[in-house]
Amino acid sequence: MNSYLVIATIGLFYIVIVGGMSVLRREGLSNQFAFEVLGIIVLVEAGALLTGTTVNPILFLVLVYLLSMRARLLADLANLLSARGRQRDAISLLQLALRLFPDRITRLIVLVNMGIVQLRRQNPSSAQALLESVLEEAKGGGLGVKYEAACRYNLGLALQRQGKEAEAVRQFNETIESFPNSVYSKAAERALEQRRRRQRKADEAKTG
Repeated sequence: MNSYLVIATIGLFYIVIVGGMSVLRREGLSNQFAFEVLGIIVLVEAGALLTGTTVNPILFLVLVYLLSMRARLLADLANLLSARGRQRDAISLLQLALRLFPDRITRLIVLVNMGIVQLRRQNPSSAQALLESVLEEAKGGGLGVKYEAACRYNLGLALQRQGKEAEAVRQFNETIESFPNSVYSKAAERALEQRRRRQRKADEAKTG
């Protein structure tokens, strides 16, 4: 098979597979992602044609993956650093991810992660502002159920740490409804149970 046709076929299959996975995650389709991959195909094939070289299909696939997933890869690395307590480095990577012109879906994911890092930095008000902005922007779609649950659960924590108990309870309940039996819904259930226990103890202390 013609090498140019192989590269084009790999690129188109990549668009279909990654796009299909986004649909399954209820994130929707990203036109920017598709156009970016098509642009990479054109540039790589034009470069190969001008230089008279043959493009290795595996290397091409790796290149497409790294370029198209650039912001998500940085977000994953930021999460790893954040889990190890390196919050400042995590924020720097997430800010870099936003400067790399991610598509709308990826941008929302990066902002969710930034809100979580702000919460870990003991800055619940900033976390609240970020996570609420994500939910507002995501009303038109684009945020998968996993990230919506993560956003709502961490927003609940941010609200709780500011003493906004009623709003926190609403977010925990919506976390459970949005993605039942997930890590986030179970964590929300635990948070609600802990709140009920604290309330019972407070009530007992008043009556005792």
